[in-house]
Amino acid sequence: MRLPAFLSHLSPARITGHITGRITGRKPARGLALCALLLTSLNQPARAADLPCGGSFENFLQAFKTQAVAQGYETRQVSRFLASARHSPSVIKADRAQGVFKKSFTDFARAVISQNRMDNGRRFAAKYAAVFDRIEREYGVSRGVLLAFWALETDYGQVQGNFNTLNALLTLSQDCRRPELFQPQLFAALELYERGDFDPATTTGAWAGEIGMVQMLPRDILENGVDGDGDGRVSLKTSVPDALMSGAKMLTKLGWNRNEPWLQEINLPADLDWSKTGLERKSSVSSWVRAGVSARTGTLAEGSTQASVLLPMGRDGPAFIAYRNFDVFFEWNQSFTYVTTAAYFATRLTGAPVFNARTPTPSLSDAQMKSLQRKLEGRGYDVGKIDGILGARTRAAVRAEQLRLGLPADAWPTTGLLGQL
Repeated sequence: MRLPAFLSHLSPARITGHITGRITGRKPARGLALCALLLTSLNQPARAADLPCGGSFENFLQAFKTQAVAQGYETRQVSRFLASARHSPSVIKADRAQGVFKKSFTDFARAVISQNRMDNGRRFAAKYAAVFDRIEREYGVSRGVLLAFWALETDYGQVQGNFNTLNALLTLSQDCRRPELFQPQLFAALELYERGDFDPATTTGAWAGEIGMVQMLPRDILENGVDGDGDGRVSLKTSVPDALMSGAKMLTKLGWNRNEPWLQEINLPADLDWSKTGLERKSSVSSWVRAGVSARTGTLAEGSTQASVLLPMGRDGPAFIAYRNFDVFFEWNQSFTYVTTAAYFATRLTGAPVFNARTPTPSLSDAQMKSLQRKLEGRGYDVGKIDGILGARTRAAVRAEQLRLGLPADAWPTTGLLGQL
């Protein structure tokens, strides 16, 4: 189960010769409005995909059909595309139940990085060595990164999801929580169907519409699908070379810097200025070295431009330096805990040791975290939804209050802070 974040920013275009265009931008948070632009064959702006949410599901289907026909699709083709369409309550249930992201980094990492996944990662790295060699040569993306996503998303292709993809996209596009995020993917699925690469009745995947071994959305497949095995088709569900090559291409489109590191475990000096840590605070690697930060193994990549010191469980817990490629992971998923775990797992698959857990202050319970969020909200901070998840806005508010109270500003909430609030 995962949060969908490896998303495109345009609705699918209906362009002569099936040529598609793209504008890519960074998503600052889950659920933000996506840029939904449509291009005509003359490359002039057309009406955006902006279907009404809520109301009758049948009315939504009709609205989608009307807009698709207006964009140039044949009525009969759209009708065939929607022939098996059904609203899916199970998709809504899955969308609302994402409590896994309330776990701390250490708990989540230990839960998902099993010995079996480590062993299989090494086995698949050897089995598909030629594919990974080609990826590293053409895209500059480490095999560890792709192995980590392959493992965490589908357990190396074994669990790709059994939700009907069309029904998932229709349900989430009609639902008013995040329609602007899913409607472009719905039109992209129609384009894949038009090309003969999507079966509305039988294509299955994750509850949020992702398809294949590395879980790519329809728009992503349109733009980044690669025929890695040379059979003339892009088959992300059944072809390992296709899935891995497509994932690598997408990472480069999202800003991956060739052959650069992404995350490294570090040792911290006791007198570090904790207020300068955190993903949003970047300094040169050389300046971190001067501040006393050192690599736990090997050496830091001082040639890299800017980097952040990450303390997923505060100053007494595991510590990492995040290079600029780390930011690209957030284009795949918006959960800080998931992204840090995925990036760390990728380092393990390329030889890094198990992280030093150290002795972090215990995390707050779900009830305590919600209480903290309410208190922070009462003080004027925007922490988003009161959901018990330690997200970026809650961390920022915690850091601000720690500074105000004269506490070490490591953005890690404790019962002591909760008591003082």
